[in-house]
Amino acid sequence: MLKIHNVQVSVEGKHILNGVDIEIKPGEIHAIMGPNGSGKSTLAYTLAGHPKYHVDGGEIGLDGINILDQSPDLRARSGLFLAFQYPVEIAGVSVQNFLRVAYEAKFGKLKSIIEFRKHLQELAEELHVKKELVERSLNDGFSGGEKKRVEILQMAALQPKYAVLDETDSGLDVDAIKTIAEGVRAIVKKHKTGVIVITHYQRILKYLKPDKVHVMVKGKIIKSGGKSFAQELEKSGYAAYV
Repeated sequence: MLKIHNVQVSVEGKHILNGVDIEIKPGEIHAIMGPNGSGKSTLAYTLAGHPKYHVDGGEIGLDGINILDQSPDLRARSGLFLAFQYPVEIAGVSVQNFLRVAYEAKFGKLKSIIEFRKHLQELAEELHVKKELVERSLNDGFSGGEKKRVEILQMAALQPKYAVLDETDSGLDVDAIKTIAEGVRAIVKKHKTGVIVITHYQRILKYLKPDKVHVMVKGKIIKSGGKSFAQELEKSGYAAYV
């Protein structure tokens, strides 16, 4: 499992996370909700190993191994995946070449590049990613929905053990949210991927159907519940918890 135990994090001397505890088992989907500035994205970047975020205490165990001393690339090879809130554009590097290099870094040298590209196109069709996007430069000139779909394509190709989706629904219409949620659920079902989805809204959770929903306030998980808890939060807001 992915076990986050008493994690405390500061940024430039300011404490952001104040003892976060979550356990995600293979195949589980957990949603983290909360007001702006509560530390949700800080948790995502801490998991990925961003050097800006200093871990003051606690442990992050991935299948029993504390990954806090690992570099971001080692964490990725170990099976951790981060979908960014604002995916980076990389002109001159096609999506298929980017994924080929990432795939080989994780799984080893490919036997056939042609077979890999065929496999990528099949995944793209399943996830409703246009064929031409796979051949274009990574996120270069993509719409918001196209960027998010391509990130889910990356997730499908790299088969992570655990994925962190940082506000993947941000700026998307209902149809795009539904498509992305269905893609995530298909990956979870196929590979038993554990997922943390960070969001402000219940709408993506309607399609993702999380196993657990957590409320984060001031850098701590202060309450957890089932699927219906997200609907309660949508109606009542966070005032009672703040």
